[in-house]
Amino acid sequence: MPDFTIETTYHLPVFRRRTYAADTLDAACRAAIDDDSWDIAEKDFDSSGPVHITGIWDGAHAAYAGPPLQIPQQFEEPVQRRARHFEILLGLLKMLLDDISAARPPLPDWLARSAWAVARGEAILAGDPDPEEPVDLPKPSHVLVRLQEAGVRDAIVAVLEIDPSFEALSPEAVTDDDVHAACLSIATTMDFSDVVGSAEFQAALSAIRSAHRRLTSGSD
Repeated sequence: MPDFTIETTYHLPVFRRRTYAADTLDAACRAAIDDDSWDIAEKDFDSSGPVHITGIWDGAHAAYAGPPLQIPQQFEEPVQRRARHFEILLGLLKMLLDDISAARPPLPDWLARSAWAVARGEAILAGDPDPEEPVDLPKPSHVLVRLQEAGVRDAIVAVLEIDPSFEALSPEAVTDDDVHAACLSIATTMDFSDVVGSAEFQAALSAIRSAHRRLTSGSD
């Protein structure tokens, strides 16, 4: 069987305890960070990091004697693997947030990347290899109703104009926090199950009719 030279590493925390006089907590923390004197340092063996692979070479006693082999992802340092994945997730979140802010559906390509990123995050937590692309996407969902706080604000103005029971109240007296809390309450308590069920049934009928027309016209 072949031989491989493998370099394994674990990080050993080194700590110190020192008193700093400062005007604020932030200033004390900054002084501790900037302190270059480690003459009282101690090693914390109980908090050492996990063992991970930092180099692989083909052959016996071959460390740095030739080009290294690719380290399988599941054997890399977990914290570095998570840090790299964080950058991927942040980029995807920015793109999805931009779509949500513009009230447009996300592109299928971004959904596919997001599904892969979720699967990769789960693999990282489990210490498994990265998933192969593409990852099966969940079936698409569709927004039937969107509750917009700007629309609620317009409705407040309309109600106050015609309802005499609130004549002492101006639209400006209803704060953005009031509107936001009210929208959250309605969104979490209002039951749309009948509406969703009806929409799903109507969509099923429409899909059936479309398939029936296609098959019927093809057999003529």
